[in-house]
Amino acid sequence: MSRAARYGTGIGLGVIHIGALAAFVPAFFHFSDIAVAAILSYLTGVLGVTLCYHRVLTHRSVRLRKPLEYLFAVFGTLALQGDPIRWVAIHRKHHAHADDEGDPHNIRLGFRWAHIDWLYRQNVDMPSDEEIARYAPDLYADPFYRVLQHLGLPLQLALAGALFFFGGWAWVVWGVFVRLVFAYHSTWLVNSAAHMLGYRTYRTSDCSTNCWWVALLSFGEGWHNNHHAFPFSARHGLRWFEIDMTWWHVELLALLRLADRVRIPSRLMRQKLAYASMRPFAGAADYSSGGA
Repeated sequence: MSRAARYGTGIGLGVIHIGALAAFVPAFFHFSDIAVAAILSYLTGVLGVTLCYHRVLTHRSVRLRKPLEYLFAVFGTLALQGDPIRWVAIHRKHHAHADDEGDPHNIRLGFRWAHIDWLYRQNVDMPSDEEIARYAPDLYADPFYRVLQHLGLPLQLALAGALFFFGGWAWVVWGVFVRLVFAYHSTWLVNSAAHMLGYRTYRTSDCSTNCWWVALLSFGEGWHNNHHAFPFSARHGLRWFEIDMTWWHVELLALLRLADRVRIPSRLMRQKLAYASMRPFAGAADYSSGGA
């Protein structure tokens, strides 16, 4: 990423966070404002990023009917975390080098780096344009996703304009700025907290953990040790108490015949990687004990 792009990302994130502070202005605090933020957060964060970007496009753990996949991908683009091709390429590179040299948000470089600094500071592990095409060739081959590469900001501005038309500045503050800040940190906590805090059920060669409160904030993404053990799985919460609300969506869509090719690990696969009992995360000692 060029210096200009890094500066642009950093300034953009700063402006979005400052804009979200307007939510504390009493005139911008009504039930309708919060409702708009909640609805748009669900559409863009849950259906767009968590379900479509991550489980459908990155890991192909479930297949959606193509029109529904494209619609959810547009929702994901409105989350302003990058277009689908770039997002998928970065995440696939993370799995290829998880918590090691080459990982764009390596937790061993510190919480702050894994949480946010990797986005706007000098990052030699951020995939180049050539790597993006190599890590996401399936999406790069699809003209629809190549078009979405250029529509992130225009779609966001169009949404902001629609929100202003129907609800004034309050809807813009909550429907754009507050929504984006919440979605950003919910996603980033999976990269940071869910590689440091929680417990480990399965042996993996990284620092991934199962962190219940991150799972609640991110609709199931916080069961991250489970995910790194079985990246192909459409279900991340693999125990009865591990609530995975995104998995409920997969089940419903499959029931409605809007999704198929749902993949989850077999009991035998889970037994082979499981510790004898759940282990609290033990930092470097736990990292070195992995074997998956």
